[in-house]
Amino acid sequence: MKKRILATVLAGAMVFGLAGCGGGSETAATTAAPTTAATADGGAADNGGGEAAPVETTATSWAPSTTVSIVVPAGAGGNTDLSARVFAQYAKEITGNDFIVVNANGAAGSVAANQVLGAAADGHTFLYGHNLVNVANIAGVTDYNYSAFKLGPTFAKDPAQQLYVNPDKYADLNAFIEAAKAAPGQLKACTEVGAYTYYEILAFEKAAGIELDLVDVGSNSDKIAAMLSGQVDLMPGAYINCKDYLTAGQFACLGAPTEERYELIADIPTLKEQGVDLVYPDCDFSFYFPKDTSDDVIAYYENLVQQILADPAAQEAVANVDMMPYYLNAADSAAHDEEIFNTIKAIADELAQ
Repeated sequence: MKKRILATVLAGAMVFGLAGCGGGSETAATTAAPTTAATADGGAADNGGGEAAPVETTATSWAPSTTVSIVVPAGAGGNTDLSARVFAQYAKEITGNDFIVVNANGAAGSVAANQVLGAAADGHTFLYGHNLVNVANIAGVTDYNYSAFKLGPTFAKDPAQQLYVNPDKYADLNAFIEAAKAAPGQLKACTEVGAYTYYEILAFEKAAGIELDLVDVGSNSDKIAAMLSGQVDLMPGAYINCKDYLTAGQFACLGAPTEERYELIADIPTLKEQGVDLVYPDCDFSFYFPKDTSDDVIAYYENLVQQILADPAAQEAVANVDMMPYYLNAADSAAHDEEIFNTIKAIADELAQ
């Protein structure tokens, strides 16, 4: 398959958007962690009781000596930002240290990534996000991927973005695929050039045997506006951004490109169970530190994340921003990022053939 240029651009000039699940603002701002957890509808993970589960920690001599900056490649209000604030709140409660969220959106996440790459490797600054570092490299926005950083632990998971349509036009996945096959290249799917959803839609096209007209509309809010106005037929989206429209009957979900159903979106079928063999990487939210960060620093954050996620109140706070508490240690986080990079790069490489 040859590399495609998006045929249509809505909402202004074609730009590289944020490769992720956060807000769409292009401004940078520093904001303190909230005093209470952000709330939204959603069930909490449960360790089986009302008290914190025991945590096995690794010995470390390091602890923060000043405020810690959590650099987020998204504007305020999306689930990247909100989940970072959950971590910041509970980290302060446990340690007494200040943790602040620094919103630094723009250039497919590279504004935030470059800020962290240029920071001192002293444990007081790290990047918080998901596949953006890898996708920006694959798209040619940056000349580095996850390996330019030292991976810390993973804190939360968001299922791979689901596929949404107008229920008045398409009753289900089969109806959409039939319509796409009847009009090759005419049904419009909104995305952002070179972003996480761009490669997701390309993978969906191949798995479903269809060709769509990929439209760059900009941020998550721009995608929703394009869907509501009928400018596009298909939208990949995070559940937190789409659930209210599902409830109101304005959106229908064709399915999720996940290996299995997650409790968070238990009523949404996977694409696989409907006959479309596509599993796309989830959004696993991890900590990325400057490359020369010491092992003691990494062990400190592994211990801290485990302590936070063992607390039922923290689990509920993560669930309340429509994400899933999810822990991986630093080594497993790095291995998983390598897997994600290779999966999405294989999709991109096929385009270039």
